[in-house]
Amino acid sequence: MSPVIQACLVSLLPILAIVAALKDLTSYTIPNWISVALAGAFALTALAVGMPLPAIGVHVASGFIALVAGMVMFGLGWVGGGDAKLLAACCLWFGWPGDREFLLDTALAGGGFALLLMFTRGQMVRPFLPLLGGWAGKLTTPGAPAPYGVAIALGALIACPASEWLSYLHTSY
Repeated sequence: MSPVIQACLVSLLPILAIVAALKDLTSYTIPNWISVALAGAFALTALAVGMPLPAIGVHVASGFIALVAGMVMFGLGWVGGGDAKLLAACCLWFGWPGDREFLLDTALAGGGFALLLMFTRGQMVRPFLPLLGGWAGKLTTPGAPAPYGVAIALGALIACPASEWLSYLHTSY
């Protein structure tokens, strides 16, 4: 397959992660089609770059384990359902051991995003934001939930350059 097509397929992970982050930021929802598209794009990309079948199996197992963990976190009220599905779809892309870096990057991005939300929702900044309405107003409201899809997407974007996908592209030239 053409290296240009392979590169376009590999770029679907960051593109769809950005779409998910923007959707979660503005509506507090991550549509199912994004997670389904990520899973389908993974399958197409894995075949296009010639990923070995055992490696595909590891990626699928990582995604499944992340989905089960996400369902548990959703059941406990820690994350939303869209967050759990997005996390699993991203873990499908990174596989093991790539999930370690992705999950660490996601946790760090989540911590940084939480600090930013605490700052914008705090007493010193909040009085200067009365004109914000819509999604920005909801985002800066004290006690409002945090759209964790933003952190998941940031984790994916940070982890992408170190992922195995670029090595598949380089070996296919």
